[in-house]
Amino acid sequence: MGLDQPFFDDKNRAFWILQSIGWSGYFFLRSLSGFANSMGWMWIVHTLLLTATGYSLTLLMASLFRRLIRMRPVLTLILSLSAVLLASSAFSIIETWSYATFIKPDSKPAGVEYMGAILLNFSLLAAWAALYYGINYFLLLEEQIDQREKLEGQASSAQLAMLRYQLNPHFLFNTLNSISTLVLLKQTERANAMLARLSSFLRYTLANEPTAKVTLAQEVETLKLYLEIEKMRFEDRLRPHFRIEAETIGARLPSLLLQPLIENAIKYAVTPSETGADIWITAKREGQAVRIEVADDGTGQASEIAASPSTGVGLANIRDRLSQAYGAAHRFDSKQNDKGGFSVIIEIPFETGEQAR
Repeated sequence: MGLDQPFFDDKNRAFWILQSIGWSGYFFLRSLSGFANSMGWMWIVHTLLLTATGYSLTLLMASLFRRLIRMRPVLTLILSLSAVLLASSAFSIIETWSYATFIKPDSKPAGVEYMGAILLNFSLLAAWAALYYGINYFLLLEEQIDQREKLEGQASSAQLAMLRYQLNPHFLFNTLNSISTLVLLKQTERANAMLARLSSFLRYTLANEPTAKVTLAQEVETLKLYLEIEKMRFEDRLRPHFRIEAETIGARLPSLLLQPLIENAIKYAVTPSETGADIWITAKREGQAVRIEVADDGTGQASEIAASPSTGVGLANIRDRLSQAYGAAHRFDSKQNDKGGFSVIIEIPFETGEQAR
């Protein structure tokens, strides 16, 4: 295993390492204490037996605790203390017998005398149990936190996908309706051309995940594909203008974020006017942010457009998508512009490919 791998990634391996280190430390310290008190070499045999006993008892306790840890806390506490008390009694009996056998062969312990070391052994095994539960409860908590973060991420992705997909059918309905009209009018060449462009647009957009971010350059290319379709419907009445600063083309933003705004401008500025309307898509860098504006010179009042139920759904979806992607680190405004038309202004953090991952 690499040094960069978390120690508790393999819980079984971590347990055996800690178990071995802990009881090796116990053996070393008790042996050192015995030699310091001139207990002789038989103290090593005695300490080795105690170490093996403690090692074995704690393995049995670990097997039991793995089942107890998922019970109700009160039940876990009662049963764990009972197990520690029982193990401490067994440990004390073995320690007393070993001491009488290897260190003081003349002593003959009997009855309750075998419980002479129970206090020390209970403290030792209780500390081991507390450490076991402390580590495992911590790992369970981390596991639950990771699971919650994963579920929250999945929920956020699902919501973003839902918002993206909610925007697409409106455009598809309008386009297919236009194709149907062209077929009814027997304008088959225009219908075929429009269908081919729709196919290109869908192929381009479906290549991106609904929750993915694309560069502004990619988003502009998508808008141009969309506008080619709409130009077949409105011809010279639809006059789009792109003013994209060069330093913003690598900025990342949620895919298909701007298409509903263009669709909104077409619906409320181009469609009602016999002469059509101009639509401006501008993007410029402002410090650590990118300011994107979609504006038209239609005759509709901004307040009336914003209050429209159809527009409200589109604008609300875009606002929700921005909130999901950037939290409070964005700006979304709509207003009547100085050309008498409607403007939507978006400001998002400037992110490149490295930052947006």
